[in-house]
Amino acid sequence: MEKSKFIEMIKYNPNAIAYINNPTDEMKLLAIKKNGLALQYIDYPTREMQESAIDNNARAIQFINNPTEDMMIKVINDGWVNLEYIKNPTDTLIKFAINQTGWAIKYANNPSEELQLLAVRKNYDSIKFIKEPYKSVQEEAVKISYDALRYINSPTHNAELIAVKNDERAIRLISDLDKNKILEFLKVNILVIKYVMQEIEISKDELEQVLKEALSNEDVEEKYVRDYLNSTINKNSDIMRMDKMMIIYKYGSKKAKKIAVDEKLKMK
Repeated sequence: MEKSKFIEMIKYNPNAIAYINNPTDEMKLLAIKKNGLALQYIDYPTREMQESAIDNNARAIQFINNPTEDMMIKVINDGWVNLEYIKNPTDTLIKFAINQTGWAIKYANNPSEELQLLAVRKNYDSIKFIKEPYKSVQEEAVKISYDALRYINSPTHNAELIAVKNDERAIRLISDLDKNKILEFLKVNILVIKYVMQEIEISKDELEQVLKEALSNEDVEEKYVRDYLNSTINKNSDIMRMDKMMIIYKYGSKKAKKIAVDEKLKMK
């Protein structure tokens, strides 16, 4: 068949290059420039052909043995998902992709703690692509959003505490709840009580002990004291009818008492 006929075939269907014996470089370049993925049908492509292929379609890098650093950076710059087509990407390339989105961590094999942290700081929910996130990574993710808990198969107790402290709604994402865990959570966020009163019975003495431990701390957070004073959940419950100011007067640290007085003045 005449060369011109092959050229016309390739113009119509670039993949036709796969069925042409001993195609010329002109034919190869034409096919690649029409469809970069046609590179897979070309033996021993030149560097020019490889570069033309990824210029047309970044995914063509999967058919390049030993691509240059510039080539790999180029395809990732075209889209972080192209990291999938790079064999054994370096940490530098993975970081480059993560700078676009934390989800790029899904294409890293056994990512380091540093890479995991970079990913969740970029997108907290990228933790769902990390099989065994480091403790520090779990904690970083839940600090950003308690919702990260839903993506962690076995969260550490500290990660759960951080999530609950930041937002009481996190309690709904924690499995195997028991009274001891709930009492621990109440020590960091008293508002948890509105989610557990119907689940587990907590006595007045148990709640008073929780408040004693939390409020007597000289480093008690202002939010905890104000949340306690302003909580109006289950007013009809015996444990919630306790005199709040009396509890703070009885057990509170100097800091807790100062915050309580300030809050009461605001309420007048």
